[in-house]
Amino acid sequence: MNGGLDLEQRYRRVLRVLPGYYRAKWEEDMVAAFLDSWLTGDPDEDSVTMEYDRPTRAETASVIGLAARLYLGGAGAPRRYFAWGQAVRGTVLAVMLGHALWGLGQLLLFARSRHLIGWIPLPPGGFWPTLSYVVGYSWIVVFVALVLRDYRVARILAALTVGTDLVTVLHAQLAGLLPVPFASWSYLILIDVPPVLAMAAFHRDAPPRPRRPWLLALAACYLLVSVPVLAAEASGHQAWVPDIPGRCCILVSVLCLIHFVRIRSHRAATGAWSLTLVLLAALVGVYRLTSLTLYQQDPHLMKVGLAELLILAAATALIAPDAARSQTALPSPPPYARAR
Repeated sequence: MNGGLDLEQRYRRVLRVLPGYYRAKWEEDMVAAFLDSWLTGDPDEDSVTMEYDRPTRAETASVIGLAARLYLGGAGAPRRYFAWGQAVRGTVLAVMLGHALWGLGQLLLFARSRHLIGWIPLPPGGFWPTLSYVVGYSWIVVFVALVLRDYRVARILAALTVGTDLVTVLHAQLAGLLPVPFASWSYLILIDVPPVLAMAAFHRDAPPRPRRPWLLALAACYLLVSVPVLAAEASGHQAWVPDIPGRCCILVSVLCLIHFVRIRSHRAATGAWSLTLVLLAALVGVYRLTSLTLYQQDPHLMKVGLAELLILAAATALIAPDAARSQTALPSPPPYARAR
C-alpha cells in the first residue's frame, strides 16, 4: 500500500502545524481517523484514493484552527502555551480598549454635531465622517462583547469593522486625502488586523477574564487620557499633544514602569502580565517606527518619535526578564466548567 503511505504522509505534513506535545499524544489516532474516512471497502477504489487523494480544505482548515487554539493555550494546556495564550488575550483586550476609547471620541463628536455639547469643534459632514462614527461605535461594542465573553459576536463585528476600515483606507488613497490615524495603512495592518486575527485565543478552553477591571479601565483611560487631550486641543494647545503612536508609547511605558515597581515590591503576582506588556510594547513600537515616515521632512518630530521609542524600549527591558520567566513559572490551571 505505497499509495496509502502517500496519503498518510500528506496528512502527517498537515498535522505538523500542531504543537509537539499534542502530536505526540494524538497524531496516530488522528491519522488513522482521517484515513478511515476515505475507505469504501472496494480494494481497487481505495488503492486509487490512497495514492492520489489529498486532505480536503475543510480538514486542513480544521487542523489549522485547532493549532491556533493549542498554541494560544487555555486551561489545562502546558505552561508555555498557557502563558502565551493569556498574554495574547490580554494584548487583544488592551488594543480593543484603545479602539473603544477612539469610539467614545467619535460618540462625543456625534453629540457635538447634534449640539448636545459645545466645547468640541464641529466635525465635517458627509458620508465618510458618518462612516467613521459607525466604525467607532462598532469598536465599543467589540470591546464590550469581549469583556462580557460573547466571543462570537466580537469576532464577527470586528471582522466587519476591519472591512469598513479597509474601505476608508482605499477611499483616502484613491481620493488623494491625507490619511487620518484610523485610516492609515500602518494602523490598519498593525493595529486593526492582527488583534482581530488573534481573537482566536478566546476559545472554549480560555479562562474567563475579569469583567469589572476592564470596564473600569475604559472609563479611567478616557478620563485620564482622552479628556485631557480633547481639552488641550479645544484650548488651542494641540502642539503640546503627542500624536497617537506617541501617546501609545508613553502609556505603555508608564504601564511597564508601574508593573516593574509592583514586581520589585512583591505586592503582585507577575505571571502573564509581563509577557502581555512586552507584546503590547512590541506592537506599539513597530507602529511608532512605521509612523515616523510621516515626519521625514520634520527633524524635530522625528527626534521626538525616536525619543519615545527609546523610552518604550527602556521601560520594556525592565520587565522582559520576568516575561521570559513567566513561560515556565506560570501555573496552568485545570479546565473549568464554563458558565452557561
